Amino acid sequence: MTNTGKAVAREQAVANETERDQHDSEEYADDVIGAVAFNEDRTDADTLWLRYVTVATDRRGEGIGPKLCGLVRDRAIERGYDRLKIAVNNPFAYEALYRTGFTYTGETTGIAELVLEYPKPDALEDGETDPQERYQAGLEQYRERELSDEEAEFLESRRGSDPPKSDVV
Repeated sequence: MTNTGKAVAREQAVANETERDQHDSEEYADDVIGAVAFNEDRTDADTLWLRYVTVATDRRGEGIGPKLCGLVRDRAIERGYDRLKIAVNNPFAYEALYRTGFTYTGETTGIAELVLEYPKPDALEDGETDPQERYQAGLEQYRERELSDEEAEFLESRRGSDPPKSDVV
């Protein structure tokens, strides 16, 4: 069994497996509105990394990304993974993953992405455990960067706020 995969969101849900098998690849590709690629961590078989999340530009803001990440999260937990991680490079993705139950770890990658984890880690490297302070610490990382007008407005609208509500019970 492979430890890599992808999940896609399609414009039209397929009624059953047989019908999906009959789609030609060009029609299928035109129908995809979101995708998540993932793989098992190379050094920790209990961790699954979400590697790439994308949603069609004209469909962003509809909750497709968080729903798709939630599906992958749930299936990964069903398959025995203890945790999932993702590295995000913008505040919109950061917010979307928070809505899926991920939490900022306090870590960054070598290419300045913030690492989020599900379920939430117990404490940041400096011992921080307050959910609002942890959420704001990640947003502050983005505020220190060169931002588009949309990103700057988004970050300002979140200043001092609590983390978004998660769909995870």
